[in-house]
Amino acid sequence: MTVLLERAPGRAVPAAPEPKKTHLVAFTAYLALGVVVMWRFLEAPGERVSSHLPADHTWFEWLLAHGAHVLLHGGNPLFSATQNTPYGVNMMANTSVLGVTLPLAPLTWLAGPRVTYVVWLILATAGTAATTYWVLQRHVVRSRVAAFAGGALAGFAPGVIHHANGQPNFVSNFVLPLIVAAVFRLGATTRWVRDGAILGLLVTWQLFINEELLLVTALACGLGTLLRPRNALTKLKPLGVTALVAGALCAYPIWFQFHGPQTFIGMPAFTTWGEDPVTYLTFPRDSLAGSPAGEAAQGGIEQNSWYGWPLTLLLIVLVAVLWRRSVAARVAGCVAVIFAVLSAGPVVRIAGENTGHRGLLAHLPEHLPVFNLMMPSRLTYAVTGAAVLLVALAWDRLKPSRVFVAAALLPLLPTPLPAMPERPAPAFVTSGAWREYVQPGGTLVPVPLPSNWLGRDSLGWSAQARQEFTVPEGYFLGPGPDGKGQMGTTHPSRLTQLVTGVQMSGKTPELTAKDKAAVRADVANWHGEALAMRADQSNAGLRYLIAQVYGDPVTVRDAWVWQP
Repeated sequence: MTVLLERAPGRAVPAAPEPKKTHLVAFTAYLALGVVVMWRFLEAPGERVSSHLPADHTWFEWLLAHGAHVLLHGGNPLFSATQNTPYGVNMMANTSVLGVTLPLAPLTWLAGPRVTYVVWLILATAGTAATTYWVLQRHVVRSRVAAFAGGALAGFAPGVIHHANGQPNFVSNFVLPLIVAAVFRLGATTRWVRDGAILGLLVTWQLFINEELLLVTALACGLGTLLRPRNALTKLKPLGVTALVAGALCAYPIWFQFHGPQTFIGMPAFTTWGEDPVTYLTFPRDSLAGSPAGEAAQGGIEQNSWYGWPLTLLLIVLVAVLWRRSVAARVAGCVAVIFAVLSAGPVVRIAGENTGHRGLLAHLPEHLPVFNLMMPSRLTYAVTGAAVLLVALAWDRLKPSRVFVAAALLPLLPTPLPAMPERPAPAFVTSGAWREYVQPGGTLVPVPLPSNWLGRDSLGWSAQARQEFTVPEGYFLGPGPDGKGQMGTTHPSRLTQLVTGVQMSGKTPELTAKDKAAVRADVANWHGEALAMRADQSNAGLRYLIAQVYGDPVTVRDAWVWQP
C-alpha cells in the first residue's frame, strides 16, 4: 500500500522503547487477519477457487507454476511458450509477478499452485500490514498502537481485500512502504550512495510485482517531494544512484515489455474505468459493515475507494485539524485530493451514472506509454496511502480522536472471501499419465481449450502439471489484429469456435469436410501430440465433436484421449 509519509518538522520521532514482543503481537494479529480473509479457502485449499474472479484466480495459479517452471528448467522468465503455443505469451506485458512467484517456487513444487496461492494471499496481506507498521513506528509515530492501526488499514484496506478475490498482485504491496520510506530518507544521511542503491533495488523488486502500483507510488512520492521543494534538492544525488541501479536492472525487462514478442499498444477497454465519488461513502462488500446489496447498487467494479462514510468523513476532518500541526498531514491531504480527482478517469460517473463530463485524464495523450495500460481507478491506492498516514498521525497526536478512528476502522474489518468448489485436474494430468501420450515440453490440446470462459478449467491443468506440457490459446493479454491489447489469442481457432458453439447451444453439429480439415490444421499448427477432455457425461457432445475428426477416444483414467 502506498504510504505517503514525511517526517514532522523538527527532529525525528523515534518510537518509545517498548519490548520487542510488541512487534510480534502486531505481526501475529496481521497473520490472523490474513487467515480470516482466506478462511473459506483453508477448508480445502486444493478444491476452492474465488467465486468472484475465478478466471483471474486460475491465471495467478498458472503464474505460480510459471515461476516454478522457470527455476526448474531455466529459460527466459519474461516470456512463456507453455501457453498460446506456438506464439507464446509476453510475461512482462502481462502480470508476471516474478517478484513473488520465484521466491515461492519451492512451495509450489512441494504443495502445488493451489495451496501456494492461499499461502501467498495470507502472507501478502499480513506482509503489507507488517512493513507499513514497521515504517510508521520507526519514522513517523511514537505510538506503536498508532503504527498498528495504520498497518492494518494498509494491509486490509477495502481495495486490497476486493483484489484478494483473484488479483493478488494488488494485494502484494509489502515493498511499497519501504520504497516510500527510502524516498523520503534520501538526503537525510551522508551515505547517499548506499541509500540510492537500496531504493534502486526496491524499485526493481516492485517492478516484478506490480508495475501499476509502482507508477502510482512514484507519482505520489514525486508530488510529495515537490510539495517540499527545499528538501527535493538534497535528493538529487542519491536519486541519480537509484536511476543507475534500477535502470541497469530494469532496462531490458521494460524494453522486452514494449518491444518483445507478443507485445501490444495499450488496453483501451481498461483505461476508462474510473472511480465514482459516491463509492467513498459505501462500505465494501467483504467487510463487517458491507453486503452484496451495496455492490449491486454500484455495479461490479473494483472497490478501491469504498472506505464507508465514517472513514471518509473522518479523513476530511483529520486533514483540517492536522493541517497546521503536521507537514506530513498537509502532504497527505494534498495527495489524497489530487489522486482522488485523477482516479475519476477520463469520463466522470456519479452514483453509477455517466455524467458526460470529461475528467482530467481525458487530456492525456491516448498512446502515452504505461498510462495507456493503467486503470484510473487504481490511482486510488495513493488516496489509501494518505489515509494510512492520517490515521496513524491522528492516533499518535490527537488522543481525543482515537475513539473516532477505531469507530471508522472497525466496520471495515474484512470477512472471509467468497469461494466456490473447484475440481482438481483429471488424474490423467496429476498422475503423470499424460507422459505416455505427450513428450515433456510437447503440446497437449485440452478440450475445451484454455480461455477466460469455457477453458478456465483446462488452464488449471497446465498449472497443476507445473507447465510440463504446453497448451494452445489461453487466458492472457496479447496483441489484437490492430496491435492493441485484447484478452486471448490473435489467432482464434476453428476448433474453439466449434467447441464454443456446442457449449452455448447444447447441440453438436455434423462436421463438414472443411471443418474437419480446419480442426486438423489447428492441431498441426500447435504441434499437438494428443487431445484430452474429462471423461464426464456432461462432455458427451464435445466427445462426439472430436470423434468426428479423430475417431473414438481411448479412456485413460478419468480422461478421453485422442492421438492425431
